Amino acid sequence: MSNAKEPIADRFRGYLPVVVDLETGGFNAATDALLEFAAVILDMDDKGRLVPFEKHFFNVDPFPGANIEAASLEFTGIDPDNPLRNAVPEEEALSEIFRAVRQRIRDTGCQRAIMVAHNASFDHGFLKAAAERCNIKRDPFHPFSTFDTATLCGLAFGQTVLARACGVAGISFDANQAHSAIYDCDKTAQIFCQIVNRWEDLGGLNYLA
Repeated sequence: MSNAKEPIADRFRGYLPVVVDLETGGFNAATDALLEFAAVILDMDDKGRLVPFEKHFFNVDPFPGANIEAASLEFTGIDPDNPLRNAVPEEEALSEIFRAVRQRIRDTGCQRAIMVAHNASFDHGFLKAAAERCNIKRDPFHPFSTFDTATLCGLAFGQTVLARACGVAGISFDANQAHSAIYDCDKTAQIFCQIVNRWEDLGGLNYLA
């Protein structure tokens, strides 16, 4: 492993952007189940464009005593009892994804990861609650800062709903696949990369110059 920093390490002040999407059993991070966890680690290509680099996904078993709202399952279409989910305990899901993120932080010369998510406060709160529940100390994400694509999409495209923002941005969006963590995470990654790259095209930042 080289000690030299890669370009991504300079773009966001030493932070490695990692797109996250969670599907849950409700809105209360302290009591409701984490059911899916997806992450897309971002990078720079040789032209300085922000691009998806590596994807990770786990179906997650509800933690013991977790609350699961019927309305949430109806919304997401998740059946927590379906054995074909091949779900893993949330400690395993978090540990594996955190390990991959930490490795990429080292490889790029970044200092820490920063979460990118649509309505980021929701995902950030659930992930922090799960990490605390699992007694995971080495959380690679910034403890409070995030990039919220709902806000960025409102600025860039005049839409805060992910599907509608993708429509304006020219990114295909299949409503039948929505509310799957890996699908929504992939679309969030695409639209965040497009916003950052378009900003640079407009002369907003030329950090490689």
